[in-house]
Amino acid sequence: MGHVEMNFNISKLGESRIPSPMRGVRFVRDDEHVVIHSGFKEIKEFFERREQPPFLEAAGPREKIYCDPSKLKCGIVTCGGLCPGLNDVIRAIVMSLYHHYGVKTVYGFPYGYEGLAPKYGHQPLELTPQAVRRIHEIGGTILGSSRGNQDVSQMVDTLERMGIGILFTIGGDGTLRGAHAISEEVKRRGLKIGVIGIPKTIDNDISYVHLSFGFDTAVSEARRVTHAAHSEAEGARNGIGLVKLMGRESGFIAAYAVLADTQVNFCLVPEVPFGLPRFLQALKERLEQRGHAVVVVAEGAGQNLMEATGEKDASGNTRLGDIGLFLRDQIRASFGQLGMEVNLRYIDPSYTIRSQAANARDAAYCALLGHNAAHAGMTGRTDMVISIWRNELVHVPIPAAVSERKQIDPDGVLWDSVIASTGQPKDLR
Repeated sequence: MGHVEMNFNISKLGESRIPSPMRGVRFVRDDEHVVIHSGFKEIKEFFERREQPPFLEAAGPREKIYCDPSKLKCGIVTCGGLCPGLNDVIRAIVMSLYHHYGVKTVYGFPYGYEGLAPKYGHQPLELTPQAVRRIHEIGGTILGSSRGNQDVSQMVDTLERMGIGILFTIGGDGTLRGAHAISEEVKRRGLKIGVIGIPKTIDNDISYVHLSFGFDTAVSEARRVTHAAHSEAEGARNGIGLVKLMGRESGFIAAYAVLADTQVNFCLVPEVPFGLPRFLQALKERLEQRGHAVVVVAEGAGQNLMEATGEKDASGNTRLGDIGLFLRDQIRASFGQLGMEVNLRYIDPSYTIRSQAANARDAAYCALLGHNAAHAGMTGRTDMVISIWRNELVHVPIPAAVSERKQIDPDGVLWDSVIASTGQPKDLR
């Protein structure tokens, strides 16, 4: 990532002059920061050049706020695919606005950005503490979600017409780009509407976000599946358990699921190309040596091996070929030609995992994200996301968060650990 060139300044709607109604908390000063680099060598180089290392602004409640709680109305949207913890974040934002600041009016806009587009006719939901009281106990999102772009001007018209002072957008890369576009249109019109993002991507692939909510739950649930795949494989002669997990361009779920279950023998991710003949040969060798094998493949892996669909989804993403079904068929055909019987069990748990309620660790993280999103919005900050970096909650400008996709480094420690755990060849091309 281009840490040095990136602008990490956080935009504000104006000066915070109103004393915060919060009591009994430690207020964070505006000059509290978290240095982006963690390596001594990198920081030393900045000091040798007499340059200030790049840093992120610390998140948390401030002593003075910008928004008047007695007049403020807020809105929340959830966009993109489902992810464990969505309802937890919604609830945390509502509870913080109401109990920490006394904000009485919070609307949930149904089906993502569609809820801000008049042509769909979706009616906003009023989100009170009573309405969100137990939503964290279930998966999904009570607001519904959608993909695809909407007319930015019309969305800002809706916010202006309803008197919304802060819009909280919960979503991934495309959602955050939409939030930035809304923020730019708000600025162009000279309006005072804050836009605060909470990064939601089950793939954990947003820049300057060390961990996205739902990822921990996804890995935990994925491990249940790999355990089942191993039991199936071990229970049959030349048994193969093939599991497809989420990960369009970044294979973090697959990698961590493999590290969590050291019974997996192959991990295939988008960042590390593999060739079909070499993979099938390595799989054959594994079966000959041990009599069973477990393969985990991320959904975006091996796309070069299949014919491109040429199709796009509503968000403009290329529709991927199904690498799970492709590998299933290729494995069966290859071993069939060799006259070697295999017993293959294919499992795709993607939608089961996405719809789970958050586990305890994710639930706690969602509460922190929701509370700190409310704190940031109340101080007039805008065009930013709440993130965790080096174990500290921080503010990241949306342009920095969407600057590039976070991926596994094929030469890094994580991938080396995966190779060591699986025992698969370093190069499967």
